[in-house]
Amino acid sequence: MNAFRFRRAAIAVTAAAVLPLTLTACGGDDSSSDTATDKANSSAPADDKSSPATDGAAAADGPFGPACASVPQDGAGSFDGMAQDPVATAASNNPALSTLVTAVKKAGLVDTLNNAQNITVFAPTNEAFAKIPKADLDKVLADKDMLTSVLTYHVVGEKLSPGQLENGTYDTLQKSTLTTKGSGENYTVNDTSKVVCGNVPTANATVHIVDTVLMPKA
Repeated sequence: MNAFRFRRAAIAVTAAAVLPLTLTACGGDDSSSDTATDKANSSAPADDKSSPATDGAAAADGPFGPACASVPQDGAGSFDGMAQDPVATAASNNPALSTLVTAVKKAGLVDTLNNAQNITVFAPTNEAFAKIPKADLDKVLADKDMLTSVLTYHVVGEKLSPGQLENGTYDTLQKSTLTTKGSGENYTVNDTSKVVCGNVPTANATVHIVDTVLMPKA
């Protein structure tokens, strides 16, 4: 009987000794888990802060200018839609460029522009063409060689970013040069034609929409 009681006492003592160790071990696991969770939480703000910066950079690289507000929000004529098509096709889906598209078709330049790679087009709006006296515009539209010369003068054989418009001189497909100046979101071409919606992407070109038709230099 005494032996039995001694054995039970020994078991009780052993259990009392082991239990705190077990609880301590469990507590250690929780602490490690909490530490890992804290580390994960502490890294989260850094990730959150990086997202707006990326979005801001993307916004800065997108279209800019007052006339961009008139571009359709969706469909083929929207910025997303134009980005999917080559430049002549993209322009044909933008209502503000319908006169330019008519001129491009008359000059037979649709395939030339659509098949070119990495070009910049300074695209005059309908209002830009309306500044030309009707008799003069009709004369240009009726003369394919003259029309081709005028239209190809609006095309540069490389993609020009806004930064490159700050102070540049560029060769055109018409074989003469044009100049660009400005900063921020305010740029002019040949000192007279303002960029009213710049940095519009198409599948093969960057388009800078301008408010005045450019005339080739003699």
